[in-house]
Amino acid sequence: MPAISMFLGIIIRMYNNGEHNPPHFHAEYQGYKATFNLEGEILEGEMPNRQVKFIAAWAELHKDELIANWELAIHEQPLYKIDPLK
Repeated sequence: MPAISMFLGIIIRMYNNGEHNPPHFHAEYQGYKATFNLEGEILEGEMPNRQVKFIAAWAELHKDELIANWELAIHEQPLYKIDPLK
């Protein structure tokens, strides 16, 4: 699962193997793992509240890029890197 962004110790990944709906991405932070929708809301898993807020802010800033990557992912194409949260 390719990493598409990294910031503040958080790794954001998205599969590019014909992923299933709903559109989502995966986040990892110090042993925590969670799945988020493209609005930055947690779908499953666990993540500290502070990191959830960072991930949600990042997702809001990069929603168009996340949607574009999702379209690539469902067609099994290489994904683009997305700028980290600054």
